Amino acid sequence: MHSAVKIFIGAVVGGIAGYAIYRFIGCRTGACPLQSNLYISVTLWALVGALMTAGK
Repeated sequence: MHSAVKIFIGAVVGGIAGYAIYRFIGCRTGACPLQSNLYISVTLWALVGALMTAGK
């Protein structure tokens, strides 16, 4: 599999994980900006997923 495809799949899986964290764990008071904002949570976890698959 091409490395760009692996990175893209990692980003998509990370984004889904970020959405799940926002939806099921998220911060209701807004005091924790990484979990209380949908866009920040999805973007951050998509980046983490992409970086985890970019190794080697």
